[in-house]
Amino acid sequence: MLVKGRKVAGRGEAMAAHYAFGPLEDDAIIKHRLLTRTTTTRGEPPLKKLQKKFTSFALEIEKDADNYGDCERLAKAFLQELTTFELPLLKSNAVIDANLREKENFNELKDEINRQILQAQADIEDLKKQLEESKIERQHKEECEAIRRLIAMQPPRSETQKVITELEKEIAMLEAENTAGSRTLEPSQETICTFVACGG
Repeated sequence: MLVKGRKVAGRGEAMAAHYAFGPLEDDAIIKHRLLTRTTTTRGEPPLKKLQKKFTSFALEIEKDADNYGDCERLAKAFLQELTTFELPLLKSNAVIDANLREKENFNELKDEINRQILQAQADIEDLKKQLEESKIERQHKEECEAIRRLIAMQPPRSETQKVITELEKEIAMLEAENTAGSRTLEPSQETICTFVACGG
């Protein structure tokens, strides 16, 4: 026994779609259905159906014949069509109201998000300033640490004071020697000057 099966597209297999209308026609059909409130593709617009029922009823009333039964039947048909026409309008009004509320909620949410964005931008600017201040403070600390290391590398103050005292003693001795040397040179210079003056 041979069983025919329908091939189902698996993963990676493309299955060609066959539609009665193309994508461009779909948009036009959907727009037309929304505007005319038609539920089927080839259906008659509800307003046109309502107009036909009303016209039939009005024409029947204008007849001179004894046609109360027909008038009543057409009146009921017209009222039923009117109710059928009115229900989608009520649904549409409910949808419109819901959409307006949704839009209002969306606008409130959008305003809140914009407010949060502005707050976040202000926070970012504050954090940038804090970061710059922290960088400067860190740089100062690094400079202070470098100076502290230089100071730590220097000998203790007592040793430096000893060296200074010894240098001061040396300077005093050199000044004393300089003064003594100057006194020794003064008589020699006077002799040379006298000799040069006498010889001249």
